[in-house]
Amino acid sequence: MAEKLSDLKHISVKLPRGGEIIALDTGAVIDSESEAMLQALHSRSTGGLRSHLEVLAERGTDNFMANFYVGYGHKSIGDCGTTTLFIEGVSMLAAKAIQDFQLYNGQEASTRYVDFSKQPLVDPSNTFEGNDLLEIQRKFYIGAQEPTREHLMKLYPLNAGEEEKIYKKAITARVFDITRSLLPAGASTNLAWHTNLRQAADRMLFLRHHPLAEVREIGKGLEEILKKKYPNSFVHKKYAGTEDYQDQIAKSYFYHDPNSPPVPEVSFKNINFEELKKYEDFFNGRPPKTELPKFLGQIGTIEAKFQIDFGSFRDIQRQRSLNQRMPLLTNELGFNTWYSESLPEKIRDKLPEHLKFVNGKINDLKISKEDAQYFLPMGYNTSNRFTGDLPAMVYVVELRDTRFVHPTLQKVAHDIGRQIRNRLNIPLYVDEEPSRFDIRRGSQDISLK
Repeated sequence: MAEKLSDLKHISVKLPRGGEIIALDTGAVIDSESEAMLQALHSRSTGGLRSHLEVLAERGTDNFMANFYVGYGHKSIGDCGTTTLFIEGVSMLAAKAIQDFQLYNGQEASTRYVDFSKQPLVDPSNTFEGNDLLEIQRKFYIGAQEPTREHLMKLYPLNAGEEEKIYKKAITARVFDITRSLLPAGASTNLAWHTNLRQAADRMLFLRHHPLAEVREIGKGLEEILKKKYPNSFVHKKYAGTEDYQDQIAKSYFYHDPNSPPVPEVSFKNINFEELKKYEDFFNGRPPKTELPKFLGQIGTIEAKFQIDFGSFRDIQRQRSLNQRMPLLTNELGFNTWYSESLPEKIRDKLPEHLKFVNGKINDLKISKEDAQYFLPMGYNTSNRFTGDLPAMVYVVELRDTRFVHPTLQKVAHDIGRQIRNRLNIPLYVDEEPSRFDIRRGSQDISLK
């Protein structure tokens, strides 16, 4: 890897009309701040990349980033430099808080493909009783896995012509699909966050005022590491009024409606039906696996309210095109029946007593409703509400209404899609057999060869 600017090997293509395209080679010498500076110089000079590289070699980035990105508030400069942060050993709740951002890019450990039986458990009460309650749930989760595997193999035996290795992986994925409902939301996970410098800086305000102490601590840690790595880009002044306002917002952060509908209620009141008619050909002539053009978002937005278990909320939150709120995990809406019905009988019979025990112990801890979330199994239903423009909603429905999606989320997507078809007369490409067990699930894993 190149150690000097002069050693970098940029790749370029000459354009027929005299222009040029250059792919920047950053090597080991151009970091995110330098990359941002090079792009920002384009706004003040037409000398091109090679002249900007001369400025970088002569002056460095220190004064440039401190003065223009931070000092003068040219935030778009921060958009031009990126970083990747790996956040490990944090609760499911903390991971969702970091990802509760429409511009989030990254990945998280999947409960569908990773056995969480050995993951640390986060106890906000920091008590023997709290830790003991989490470990009891871990034990119940582990104890349910092998009986569930045996039950599924009887229910879905290997068919002629199916590869046994793929079949076993598909069965394991379904075991995790079912038993993840027994994991407390305090189970830890790992995630990666790829972001630009501007978004990282802006996001610190949200994280340091989050209702959960764990998330505030993560925000503090992120701020510390970003200041060390990018000392010229993370020296923003804090304003008391803004900090106080974020505290006020945090008090209303979680969404909870104990009367939320079990089956999605979809509102089309913001749809312009006259505008919709103008583009019938775009809807009717759209081929499979093709997104609607973004400008059709001007037709209006659709809102959906529904219940879904916290485990599947983790999946739907990944749809960044939707505007949705973080639900408060409680036991008020009950344990999702798909999970209890999918468990083998000997585990299913023990579940009500287990859940009663868990809820009683949570009450004994005398903690806030926010901290109580850490101890609640992810199979409990939450109240949800999201809004998206028409192309976004169609995309999400088609993506999630398939047999390869977790069944509790697939059902929600199917119900929303059915209402879109009936009300707007829009054809949708969805799975005709969404509930069928398909061993191709076993080939969707990401593994080293």
